[in-house]
Amino acid sequence: MAALKLAIGNKNYSSWSMRPWLALRANDIPFVETVIPLYTDNPADKDQILSFSRAGKVPVLVDGDITVWDSLSIIEYVAERYPEAKLWPDDVAARAHARSVCAEMHSGFMALRNECGMNLHRPVGAVTLSADAKANIARVQEIWRECRARYGANGPFLFGRFGAADAMYAPVVHRFRTYAIEVTPETGAYMEAMMALPAFQEWTRDGIAETLVIEKFENV
Repeated sequence: MAALKLAIGNKNYSSWSMRPWLALRANDIPFVETVIPLYTDNPADKDQILSFSRAGKVPVLVDGDITVWDSLSIIEYVAERYPEAKLWPDDVAARAHARSVCAEMHSGFMALRNECGMNLHRPVGAVTLSADAKANIARVQEIWRECRARYGANGPFLFGRFGAADAMYAPVVHRFRTYAIEVTPETGAYMEAMMALPAFQEWTRDGIAETLVIEKFENV
């Protein structure tokens, strides 16, 4: 059986790429990784992305004749393809809750994303945040607290064991760390569990080791 292929962007900046990559790597699902530099003036980079998907964006997962694009769609596909990974909780209520918080992450939190862009190279330090960004931060912590309280008894992650919801919120852990966001003790404990995950550490090391600088993301 041919290995999965995952096309991703720069690990230093590409939060959307991190999500499915982490879902795969944390569950020891084999795949071939292709890193395509984003926001360059090299037309070959854009052409390479288009060779994976006509949507012109990463991440993209290729499984033989099947192509899946968009982070959450990839995670859903991987969950079906590898049910033993248990990316979604077995319990129907927990699974519905997990899917809901993943969808909320997928479509929301724009102020936090815009004001605290993912940049692993960035020196740790606070910035002045808008009221909307602060509301986003409060909501993320509320989600994490509720998931842990209701479903996290069997492990340190949002639903006990590492799953899709953790993968979807993983870049926020970096944002909270990089921008020195003041968090509750419960949030801090969850962040520590995520940052101790070997796959999370691998992505972080690779991102920090990258040398490509995208100026538009360096002014935040």
